[in-house]
Amino acid sequence: MKVEIDRSSGFCWGVVRTVEIAEQELARGEKLYSLGEIIHNPMEIERLREKGLETVTAADLEKLRGKTVLIRAHGEPPETYRKAEALGITLIDATCPVVTKVQERIRKFYLDGYQVVIFGKRDHAEVIGLVGQTNGEAIIVKSLDDLSAVNLDRKTVLFSQTTMDKPTFAAIRETLQQKVRELVIGSIEDEAIEFHAKDTICGQVSGREKKIREFARTHEVIVFVAGRHSSNGKVLYEIVRSENPHTHFIEDVEELRPEWFDGVASVGITGATSTPQWLMTRVKQTIETARRAVA
Repeated sequence: MKVEIDRSSGFCWGVVRTVEIAEQELARGEKLYSLGEIIHNPMEIERLREKGLETVTAADLEKLRGKTVLIRAHGEPPETYRKAEALGITLIDATCPVVTKVQERIRKFYLDGYQVVIFGKRDHAEVIGLVGQTNGEAIIVKSLDDLSAVNLDRKTVLFSQTTMDKPTFAAIRETLQQKVRELVIGSIEDEAIEFHAKDTICGQVSGREKKIREFARTHEVIVFVAGRHSSNGKVLYEIVRSENPHTHFIEDVEELRPEWFDGVASVGITGATSTPQWLMTRVKQTIETARRAVA
């Protein structure tokens, strides 16, 4: 049986950068705290915990006066930086540069008086950081059903969480543009209604869709490895499953089932942008060892 790891899978460069920053700080031998899980993968979190990285929440900041805290790739709202400064906390900012750029753009439009609409998941850490750029005033939409909350009588700009899917973003953009056209046609006054749509979905994340679809079709069975709380993992898993119904989602090797591979000649292993390469290698080795034992 052939077992292959998807060469385009694994950490995106933003996550690689964040993990490297964390490991560099840990190598100094001092205690380091991560504000929220550094990535949505329990296996990688445990590996870094063994090196000395402790996960904390915003509620723990009061107890961390004078300590060093890591801002993960998802980013944080401005309030976090103000609070850390007041408490004498040293921040190591490992926010993904792509996310930082989106934060800056949202803040600029907000200060220019725009109604900011964000396509994303309300409780996702990145979205919380993005909404923070608007003093909590941004409107969050996850689907077309949420668009009734958008008031197009004022100038509006649409952004996206970096890990969302492009087809839904396009559908939301087109629906809002149509609503604007209808308002213009129905207006008594010849008044322009200003609407902008900024596709801020990460190119590396969205570019993976085509490659992962092709990979899913080239194998009889797919093992998709990711943390169950990974937003990107959930999106990519559904894409893979739509191409190959024999796709199985696991967090670690203990979830593998021998019956998945009975009579199978080709197995593919892929994962989310938060899935470490070493974990997919472990999955591959476990499958191969189990098949050799059966043979």
